Amino acid sequence: MWSVDNRSMIRSALAGGRYSNKDVIASVILGTGTNAAYVERAQAIPKWHGVPSKSGEMVINMEWGNFRSSHLPLTEYDHALDADSLNPGEQIFEKMISGMYLGEIIRRVLCRMAEEAAFFGDTVPPKLKVPFVLRTPEMSAMHHDQSSDLKVVENKLKDVLEISNTSLRMRRTIVELCNIVATRGARLAAAGILGILKKMGRDIARDGEKQKTVVALDGGLYEHYSEYSKCLANTLEELLGEEVYKSIFVEHANDGSGIGAALLAASHSLYRPADSS
Repeated sequence: MWSVDNRSMIRSALAGGRYSNKDVIASVILGTGTNAAYVERAQAIPKWHGVPSKSGEMVINMEWGNFRSSHLPLTEYDHALDADSLNPGEQIFEKMISGMYLGEIIRRVLCRMAEEAAFFGDTVPPKLKVPFVLRTPEMSAMHHDQSSDLKVVENKLKDVLEISNTSLRMRRTIVELCNIVATRGARLAAAGILGILKKMGRDIARDGEKQKTVVALDGGLYEHYSEYSKCLANTLEELLGEEVYKSIFVEHANDGSGIGAALLAASHSLYRPADSS
């Protein structure tokens, strides 16, 4: 069975993005996991002592999923999720913004509400105690429910968590909870992108300079969770300001990772020494 880790995917995504659009300066994967990479001037990398690249540029794999800071808005649910995970103390940023964990955060909050506020009645629904039983696609479906009676939310609670007879008020509360968790994740992801733009000096408007900056986004979370992706874009505009944001383009790189992987493989074969046998 083949698997591709985030390091390979993010390099491939950036390669695919640059191949189709030379204005792409960074790529971000927002899927089950998350990572980011950007193009840096080789002379701006003091730790690099190898052979300089012909282009004068190098790709920096940020491994941003492992970012951790006292400034991150970690809650007791985040701490509990991290403690129960297979890699405690690692991938903290990823556990706050990626598709693997958003649904699990919702489950933990609902379980706490059931235990301490009898949100679902006198007993805690057994399925609600099962880790990762509520996946982010189900969370997204509930968040996007536009029906007057929130029928999608009702069905997801019944089918996934085996919770029946929910009131409209309860379902509205759950939609609001989905909105809170998704908004936090999207705004944090946008802040990460802003950090890349700041590092590259693309976060300010320069007089007489029309500079187009493209950030390629790939991953199922960004592609399919539209409330998340819309919030990310709105937050980036809020952080940059309207004038600067006009020159920033956040674009979905459809299968950018797959195309980039093929390009990197082809490029590698050109420079691979011929087999002497």
